[in-house]
Amino acid sequence: MALPRGLASSLCLSVFLFSFTFLFWGTSAEGNPNYRDALAKSILFFQGQRSGRLPGGQEMSWRFTSGLSDGSFANVDLSGGYYDAGDNVKFNFPMAFTTTMLSWSTLEYGRKMGPEIGNARAAIRWATDYLLKCATATPGRLYVGVGDPNTDHKCWERPEDMDTARSVYWVSSSSPGSDVAGETAAALAAASMVFRKADPKYARLLLSTAKKVMQFAMQYRGAYSDSLGSAVCPFYCSYSGYKDELLWGATWLLRATHDVSYFNFIQSLGANEATDLFSWDNKYAGARVLLSRNALVDNDKAFERFRQQAEDFICHILPNSPSSSTQYTQGGLMYKLGASNLQYVTSITFLLTTYGKYMSASRHTFNCESLYVDYILGENPLKMSYMVGYGAYYPKRIHHRGSSIPSVATHPQSFGCEGGFQPFFYTANPNPNVLTGAVVGGPNQNDGYPDDRADYSHSEPATYINAAIVGPLAYFAGSHTN
Repeated sequence: MALPRGLASSLCLSVFLFSFTFLFWGTSAEGNPNYRDALAKSILFFQGQRSGRLPGGQEMSWRFTSGLSDGSFANVDLSGGYYDAGDNVKFNFPMAFTTTMLSWSTLEYGRKMGPEIGNARAAIRWATDYLLKCATATPGRLYVGVGDPNTDHKCWERPEDMDTARSVYWVSSSSPGSDVAGETAAALAAASMVFRKADPKYARLLLSTAKKVMQFAMQYRGAYSDSLGSAVCPFYCSYSGYKDELLWGATWLLRATHDVSYFNFIQSLGANEATDLFSWDNKYAGARVLLSRNALVDNDKAFERFRQQAEDFICHILPNSPSSSTQYTQGGLMYKLGASNLQYVTSITFLLTTYGKYMSASRHTFNCESLYVDYILGENPLKMSYMVGYGAYYPKRIHHRGSSIPSVATHPQSFGCEGGFQPFFYTANPNPNVLTGAVVGGPNQNDGYPDDRADYSHSEPATYINAAIVGPLAYFAGSHTN
């Protein structure tokens, strides 16, 4: 592998390049996952998470319309969007990150998606239509969630049966939320580029709204966790603070507009915190990889420090690096945190794949076979696919209300708040509805997976897990003949 121009000859970077070669070069020794099938299912999953009035072309046929009165507590229409995971709450912070990652996946790998590009755009638009409502329904407010998470989590019922309070939450100049606003701006800006050719009018609306939301994020500084308290914590607290979202939002607006004022803002932030994570909460690494594109692809020296920061992040990820801070299971899976570990695996894999793409575009040899994606799809000690509906052996008892309770199609009567616990949550039987394409939280640090509905930290799927794997799957689907 040739060294990129201008790379420092540090030991860390040498190990980084060697590790890329070792981990990702060549063909997987075991099996040949059907990446194109996995890609289609990873996007189909989002239909199972839809809130609002479902369209006639809904393929996930066990789901039905829900949440049509969302927003009524504030006299606005906030129907639509996605339920974040196995519950019936709409948390905008992870939903916006999901949207940004789906958009980034489509921007980088859309040409490799084949017929799935239309489905990817539809998945993005389902979110952005909702986020636009949240940003424009009431002047001076950004709505950031619907549904009381504390009461919702006491229930086990289908979204179609919801009878809990659909409380509405927002941030404003007096109750700021720079983190959720910065992420919302990032989502709208990234999506605007996805629709630039497919729907120019919609793209312009997305971008103009993104600019206004980003201005709000920059002008009224504060963490939304401080403003909203138990409505978002401990569920989606902004643990990393809001500086990373300001960096992330400005980075996406810089890419969408090429307006130098966003670059100047990024420079003024001084967001130099080291990290070895990338997630719905911590965006530093993602912003640095995206900014490094300017250094690698455009050869713009003004972005060199971001390239170095991106490579420092990668040196914290790859094994055998002297600065690695990442554990791996014996089966070879990156292991960051015990709860929903695959969210970090999919997000970080996206960054590794995309940084490699930028290296390749700058005329430096790079080829990537993802050991982590193959692990998720079944190349692991249990030979289990952690994507529901993919392969012969996959999780059957996922922590997901709609999947675990019989569909309205087969049981029209409502079950009520606690009606789903005894017959469906506590049973050892498989879920009656297959949430095709859902990637669950994943195995434990010993590569074990009990397939237990109650073990939500391992068995619960989430939109932000799936959103991050779409890009790598598209890359591999476009690079292989299955």
